[in-house]
Amino acid sequence: MNHPTSSVLARLEKGIGRITLNRPEAMNTFNRDLASRLSDELEKMQENPEVRVVVLDAAGKHFSAGIDLKEVMACQRHEIRDFIRLMDRHNHRIAAMSKPVIASIRGYALANGAGLALACDFIIASESAVLGTTAINVGLICLEPGLQLARWIGQKQALQYVLSGDFIPATEAHRLGIIRKVTSEGDLERETLELAEKLAEKSPLALATGKRGFQRMDGLPLERAVEVGGDLFAALASSEDAREGVEAFLEKRKPTWKGR
Repeated sequence: MNHPTSSVLARLEKGIGRITLNRPEAMNTFNRDLASRLSDELEKMQENPEVRVVVLDAAGKHFSAGIDLKEVMACQRHEIRDFIRLMDRHNHRIAAMSKPVIASIRGYALANGAGLALACDFIIASESAVLGTTAINVGLICLEPGLQLARWIGQKQALQYVLSGDFIPATEAHRLGIIRKVTSEGDLERETLELAEKLAEKSPLALATGKRGFQRMDGLPLERAVEVGGDLFAALASSEDAREGVEAFLEKRKPTWKGR
């Protein structure tokens, strides 16, 4: 059961798993507790068969301003490395999840906060949202968030943002293809839920195959990528969900998915 003072809150609503960063007094910066709890909640969402899609948002005016600099700078070198590995774990969990993950962001999504949003499959943002790999501005460097950014806009352009520390306003991030949709502040929740509900209606097996397939095909030679895609399609076409989906389409009814 959630405690209102917990650094991460989680709940399930009609197949939609909601995870909320809950450290608004510190702009949802990551300390060890928040990073560890977030990773644990993501694992629980993956293991829960009732969860079809995950929405990641934050309490307060900002999604996350990154790592808690006061905490990290008080650490010894080996402790900092452990801290960073802990930070990386939730992004790896998102990548490994069979379920789509939506980041719903407002205000700052900076450094590791940007990395978290960029690790998600979709980003819905309010007009106030600002992304940035800004650690360079305090004498540090955003390598992992920069690599996440490179997945969206390419290595050279991502490196320019990492080295300059420039902000990426929501409208520019949308133009670059990073953000799916920019909304007014008042419409952010509605637009996020609309997308989550749309995804929750899809076959969980098809969603998982789509995520896994793109990851497997990424970087492969075209001929090999097409071969992998064909293998995955053939496996999916023989599933119960595929048969149900085709039958429902022909019978003009909603399908009942079983995830197998």
